[in-house]
Amino acid sequence: MESTKGLRESKKLRTRRLLAATALELFLERGFDAVSVADVAAKAEVSKPTLFRYFPSKEDLVLDRFADHQDEAARIVRDRPAGRTPVAAVHEHFLTALAERDPITGLCDHPEVLAFQQLLFGTASLESRLVHYTAREVELLAAVMESESVPPLPARLAAAHLVTVRHELARENWQRIAGGTSADEAHPAAVADADLAFGMLAGGLDKELPIPRP
Repeated sequence: MESTKGLRESKKLRTRRLLAATALELFLERGFDAVSVADVAAKAEVSKPTLFRYFPSKEDLVLDRFADHQDEAARIVRDRPAGRTPVAAVHEHFLTALAERDPITGLCDHPEVLAFQQLLFGTASLESRLVHYTAREVELLAAVMESESVPPLPARLAAAHLVTVRHELARENWQRIAGGTSADEAHPAAVADADLAFGMLAGGLDKELPIPRP
């Protein structure tokens, strides 16, 4: 029974990845609005009902990869060392990600990453649907703060600010790269922007949020 269940889950995961990869290939080739769900299903050789069992909407075929990052800010804050504020922890993590040219920061000039980001930021319905994923990020981060005895409203406000800063910095970095600046050339400005943005948050949030003690 255990083996059968494992095989079934593996098959579902393979199907999910196939659908997402097929959709992205078609969207990048023809444009998001020019490709229908039926086109994706036909290319992947599945039925439309099967596709919708894996992805509730056409937009989710592109944005599903963001689900892997929805708990990232929450994990950063939850696992921060003693003496570190939530803002400082997220700030430090973002700087490390910039140095590694992590695509989630927008500071990545790999052609495939650029093509994906152009698709994302150049398609209104994708940006609108991204709000759904962002809301989940805020929810998860707020829950971590509430577990540290931060009242619900301040926890949600703090989480919203931290998540928004991460997203806006990524957009700013992508715009630099899309404008023709290399990731290496843009790195100093990206770091300066991160220091500015998180510094603005630290001036207010650090007075209200708890700092874990040794």
